[in-house]
Amino acid sequence: MIKRNNKAQAYNSRRDFLKKGSLAALGISLPVSQSCAWSTSGNKLRIGIVGGRFGCSFQFHEHPGCVVEAVSDLRPERRSKLMETYGCSKSYDSLEELVKDKKIDAVAVFTEGPNHLKHVLECLKHDKHVLCAVPAIWGSVSEAEILFEAVKKSGLIYMMAETSYYQQFTISARKFHKEGKFGDLFYCESEYQHDGLEELYFENGKRTWRHGVAPMHYPTHCTAHLISVTGERLTQVSCNGWRDDDPILQDNIYNNPFWNESALFKTNRGNSFRVNVWWKGAHMGCERAQWIGNKMSFYSPNPIGSDSIIINSTEKLGKDDAGFERTEAKKQNYDQPHWWNTELLPEPLRHNSGHHGSHTFITHEFVEACLNEKRPSVDIHEALAYTVPGVIAHESALQGGVSMEIPQFDQAYETKTR
Repeated sequence: MIKRNNKAQAYNSRRDFLKKGSLAALGISLPVSQSCAWSTSGNKLRIGIVGGRFGCSFQFHEHPGCVVEAVSDLRPERRSKLMETYGCSKSYDSLEELVKDKKIDAVAVFTEGPNHLKHVLECLKHDKHVLCAVPAIWGSVSEAEILFEAVKKSGLIYMMAETSYYQQFTISARKFHKEGKFGDLFYCESEYQHDGLEELYFENGKRTWRHGVAPMHYPTHCTAHLISVTGERLTQVSCNGWRDDDPILQDNIYNNPFWNESALFKTNRGNSFRVNVWWKGAHMGCERAQWIGNKMSFYSPNPIGSDSIIINSTEKLGKDDAGFERTEAKKQNYDQPHWWNTELLPEPLRHNSGHHGSHTFITHEFVEACLNEKRPSVDIHEALAYTVPGVIAHESALQGGVSMEIPQFDQAYETKTR
């Protein structure tokens, strides 16, 4: 169990943390933040895991600095699956019971989206660090305000388990940006296409929490592609939605009329960022992004058949098909490294995992943040920077695409040490 200190320790803003987490400070030429340098201390984080569906896909039992103390799910069969996955003999019927266990230092919350705020607050109330699945809040800025103040008041570590931060191509994009290869990265676009969700809308003839969910209430798989690379904030948005006459859109508890939503964001640096979150249509399904700079552009794999591609600007002159003179760009395939198979992770975690190799990174990042008393990559500031823009984007779509300002949550806060 982690030894606790009574005195709260202030630490730097997220932007200061990113500066200090440079690769030069690490002494290695690998592309992620300081938080991925792993400790060899004798401390063990004792974690409780709640949610036996998505919660079974992480690697806490493999991490040398972590012990799975207990698991929980409302359904007995899912509790059993968690116990089997993590080799854990202790279980609780509910999160509310699990958080009372004094041996537990931290809780990983993989429950239904609408319950994330309630469950995180319950964990903080019982003095537990929290890793929470996306999204951080459910469709309202008021929830963001409540969560931010609760984390700030608690001084505990909060991390959102955003997979796009650690997709292998996102790690590469972050590396390119830190090395200055993009030049001026003036535009980015990201798409999350997830057709066929309707099969998750019902279970045993009853509606699930996913029934009718607004696309932009699930924005973080896209927003992370820009924010985690450049540190920009999304300040303004105009969004449009697409609908058909499906009964699901006529009758859902969210009053959401859209299958698909497309947003154009403006950043605090005046750049443009296009985001598509689509639940329905003639598409292949993907999580992809492209980063466009004046010196270099980087395209992640596309489901229509292309692998990762780099395009570099040149001074070489050529002619287009109309005979006009122009500079020629140089296109090359990019051999995507397997960052999960490097010293960025402790050896037991150096294997592929869910969501483009991201789950082992999320596991490691949270464990190390708790053991070393430091901010995780996707802390409360980043979590809300990824999530809140989608809430405002959906409001814009409901109002016919009107441009709307996005509130920010970047004030500094303190964290307890243990």
